Amino acid sequence: MASKPTEPVTILSLRRLSLSGPEPQPQKETKMFTVEDAVETIGFGRFHVALFLIMGSTGVVEAMEIMLIAVVSPVIRCEWHLENWQVAFVTTMVFFGYMVASVLFGLLADRYGRWKILLLSFVWGAYFSLLTSFAPSYIWFVFLRTMVGCGVSGHSQGLIIKTEFLPTKYRGYMLPLSQVFWLAGSLLIIGLASVVIPTIGWRWLIRLASIPGIILVLAFKFIPESARFNVSTGNTQAALRTLQRIARMNRSVLPEGQLLEPVLDKRGRFADLLGVKYLRTTLQIWVIWLGISFAYYGVILASAELLERDLVCGVQSESQEVHSVDSEGSQSPCYCHLFAPSDYRTMIISTLGEIVLNPLNILGINFLGRRLSLSITMGCTALFFLLLNICTSSAGLIGFLFMLRALVAANFNTIYIYTAEVYPTTMRALGMGTSGSLCRIGAMVAPFISQVLMNASLVGALCLFAAVCAVCAISAFTLPIETKGRALQQIK
Repeated sequence: MASKPTEPVTILSLRRLSLSGPEPQPQKETKMFTVEDAVETIGFGRFHVALFLIMGSTGVVEAMEIMLIAVVSPVIRCEWHLENWQVAFVTTMVFFGYMVASVLFGLLADRYGRWKILLLSFVWGAYFSLLTSFAPSYIWFVFLRTMVGCGVSGHSQGLIIKTEFLPTKYRGYMLPLSQVFWLAGSLLIIGLASVVIPTIGWRWLIRLASIPGIILVLAFKFIPESARFNVSTGNTQAALRTLQRIARMNRSVLPEGQLLEPVLDKRGRFADLLGVKYLRTTLQIWVIWLGISFAYYGVILASAELLERDLVCGVQSESQEVHSVDSEGSQSPCYCHLFAPSDYRTMIISTLGEIVLNPLNILGINFLGRRLSLSITMGCTALFFLLLNICTSSAGLIGFLFMLRALVAANFNTIYIYTAEVYPTTMRALGMGTSGSLCRIGAMVAPFISQVLMNASLVGALCLFAAVCAVCAISAFTLPIETKGRALQQIK
């Protein structure tokens, strides 16, 4: 009897088992991290110290170029027999150039990179600053200083680079400390002016003032392009190399996983600033920037004017007024009175006021928040402008100017930080650029109030400054977004 053919069935059965195999296991997800995660994980270290010193030094150059007008004004007034409005027009045109170029540089920085625009602005500024020292006439002087203003407008990209590399908890401390560099630049130009102008002249002062900018251009190679900008343009590998370099310098590590950020095609659009989400914030920021700049440069120019013309208690000393005589024998109404050593000392003392409130400003920014801190300092600025109406001694005047310089510097600190933090990466440089541009409208008007209206009505000029500061205080208090402790936004 034949046996049952069971073996083929067994073979088929085994074949079925082998074909079925084990069920596939779910793949383990790859970890991802953002630039924000990397910046927070790496933490603060040696790279940030170098960043602070190099990018902070842009404030030295900017302060020297802006303050230079205040110390040179009495000299060019005498040399070219200028009237009040002509002296004020120099400052106005500097800020006109700043206003026009600020928007352009902000737009280009959001599209082509912060580092490139910063380098371009420094080369531009140093070149035209040197040319200014050879200006043969008043018209050429105005034109060349306007070009310098265009270059200086790009210096704000240094602040943006610092902001985008700093961990969240350090921004409120490190960014206000940058005021030290502006103070250093202001003191340096005043000190140089007191020595150089009486000996070898104002033209050599301008040449010496150009040297720090040229040196800084060489130092920029040690600072990389913003990693946030690189990922926003899809250049993830460049961003990763930058973050790895920072981690090595800080003796830290990157988060586990791969760097991933969305590629953002639309960057630096004006429509985004005035979109529904940011419309109110943008408009109020513009008002605040305009008012702060109006008050800041108003204080600087008013200080020089009060010292030059002895307007203590609103009374001008007639004995010091000098009328120049032209070639036809007619008298020119220009006022010619150079700074004395005591005037330079007073300017240095009042300038030192810019650092006095810095510790309190840092505490206010980090504990009260950006909005409330700015509202308080703007309100106090308005009060001290009114106090300048009080007839007092020279020591009292110096005290009021000292406090005003401290307050207006604190205002600038806070609004710089707030503006850099409130906008996302795609429009941060444009937001800073447009704000800086609107800011220069206030700076353009300030000379005519400090150098023209103040001579006609001291009370009227000071009350106008106070009123503008009061409006800014209200605007700051009602800002819709508080950025204290808030991570930088990548997309809008």
